[in-house]
Amino acid sequence: MIDEQFLHSLSAPEKESFKKGLEALINQTYVIEEEYKTLNESYLSLQAFLRQVVETLPNALWVLDESKALFLQNSEAERTQGLLELIDTAQGHHEVEFNEATYLIKIVQKGDKTIISATDITGEKRKERLASMGQVAAHLSHEIRNPIGSISLLTSTLFKKVDTATKPIVLEMKKAIWRVERIIKATLLFSKGIQPSMGSFFLDELGSECEEAMSHYTYTKEITLTLTLPHLPYQGDKDLLSLVFQNLLFNAIDAIEEDESDTGTITLSYTKENGFHCLDMQDSGKPIENSNILFEPFKTTKTKGNGLGLALSLQIIQAHGGAITLQDAPKAFRIALP
Repeated sequence: MIDEQFLHSLSAPEKESFKKGLEALINQTYVIEEEYKTLNESYLSLQAFLRQVVETLPNALWVLDESKALFLQNSEAERTQGLLELIDTAQGHHEVEFNEATYLIKIVQKGDKTIISATDITGEKRKERLASMGQVAAHLSHEIRNPIGSISLLTSTLFKKVDTATKPIVLEMKKAIWRVERIIKATLLFSKGIQPSMGSFFLDELGSECEEAMSHYTYTKEITLTLTLPHLPYQGDKDLLSLVFQNLLFNAIDAIEEDESDTGTITLSYTKENGFHCLDMQDSGKPIENSNILFEPFKTTKTKGNGLGLALSLQIIQAHGGAITLQDAPKAFRIALP
């Protein structure tokens, strides 16, 4: 409030000057108020923008206050509930294992706030592990290949010279050596990469290759193999594709061996769908326990095997522009070739 005595004490010119000053002050207040509104809107807009930026980050992000209580987190952090409890904020950059995944943790201190980010590096760790395992496997395969080749030749010579009663034993030796040679070949192919050598052949030749491979494989149950492949010409790498169907065949045999039944059936059939040659390898054996790791190198759901068969098969089929899928009810692997 303005003192009335003060106003009365002023002359007319002083009153006019005071009035103008008061109006200017009021107008300046309005200007400041508008500037404040503009500034506040800018701040809110910037805050919303920063929240959007935080939300678009591919890694989980937490902000803790000075008492280490949660101040802010993005939706990626919310999806990894339980990970924050495993993070040691006293450490610098470190790795944490959580829900079968590996996270790289980075911690930054800004004033009284602690910023924590967690980046999923499972894929990178897997590539590093596979590269290391591939190098070791390739080295061992090179070292083993020559002595196994010599043993194979000596076993063939021995088979011709032993008596009839001993031949079955030597035959089992030949089968075991043949399987080792296949493992070496698969390992070297996997480590070097697939480079198909295209040529012309007939699809039913893949069935003949399966019958030949089955005669080299050791199994204890009565297994019936049924082949219904057409005599159709195809352009591809016959040796590599034969390796694929042999891998699927041996997986089917192993599944039957692990099943409770005394007998088993394997069927390789053909259909043509949407411009693709579809070949289905179906078996009556034990169901697949974990389909998520089927095509993971060096991982297997079987009691025997090195975990390279399906991973290598997938690479070969993809190199031909095709795909492998697992079918349910009945269980079958479908190879789709263009």
